[in-house]
Amino acid sequence: MRFPQYRISFLLLFLASFTTNLKADNDCLRCHANNTHSIYNDWTERNEKRLMNPYYILDSLRIKAGVHGSFACIDCHSSDYETYPHQGELKLEPLMTCIDCHGGDENFADYKFEEIETEFGKSVHATALGEVFTCSKCHSQHYYQAKARTSESVRDIVKFSNEMCISCHDNTSKYQLMSDSLSPKLVETHDWLPNQKLHFENVRCIECHTQIQDSLMVSHNILPKEKALKLCVECHTANSHLNASLYKYKNIQARSEKGKVGIILANKSYVIGAYQNETLNLLSILIFMAVIGGIIIHSFFRIIKK
Repeated sequence: MRFPQYRISFLLLFLASFTTNLKADNDCLRCHANNTHSIYNDWTERNEKRLMNPYYILDSLRIKAGVHGSFACIDCHSSDYETYPHQGELKLEPLMTCIDCHGGDENFADYKFEEIETEFGKSVHATALGEVFTCSKCHSQHYYQAKARTSESVRDIVKFSNEMCISCHDNTSKYQLMSDSLSPKLVETHDWLPNQKLHFENVRCIECHTQIQDSLMVSHNILPKEKALKLCVECHTANSHLNASLYKYKNIQARSEKGKVGIILANKSYVIGAYQNETLNLLSILIFMAVIGGIIIHSFFRIIKK
């Protein structure tokens, strides 16, 4: 089988680019995926092994699993990083935000990055810290995954989302990068919340701390703590707040896949859908229908007999 010349050229160009990117990433991760790195000391005229700054150590497996896993490091970072040892001023390089790459791109229109940016601009983080608080403060460019869109497990979505919040709000060192005050103690600030552990494991922080935006998969308008939800009935009702946020897309998917029965099963009677078993839900419906059928049959024979 013969390929046109332009296809061969394109293939060679792609392979050359892929090989270059792969080499560049391997060179970067040779240091940044390990606890130590080597450097030649001009003063002692010998190679020396040093400890890597723990904040610059990367998990190569998590990088490959993230949405940017196929990127080369210098796609986002300055090409000057290819020179080693790195120049000191490169540490001051401004990091790109999501909108820098995805804004105005029709290929990502479904993700509504422009609307997300507008909503985030209203959030307590943006209003308090301005341009200092960028997307990367919550969304790691190295590890980010679109869990809300790709995962079928509510627990996984909750865990991934809450780790973003807790990584700062339960970490004094990272919190003080953004604030002069000490990190708030989550247990103390949520002492009003019953069964804290269960809530933290099964509900995202943003369910209570954001304003729901129907047009967005995930709300980005983080509210001040004074406006956080504290009423149990907001979630523990048939018309649950969670059905408009955490379970919204899960319920829509269930209804589209399972038809009319799915509509019944997808509607949660109270809060945590993760605790409900669909087999038991179906069994309860069958028992209810059997009871109704028995009453109808009994009434029918009573009328006949009468």
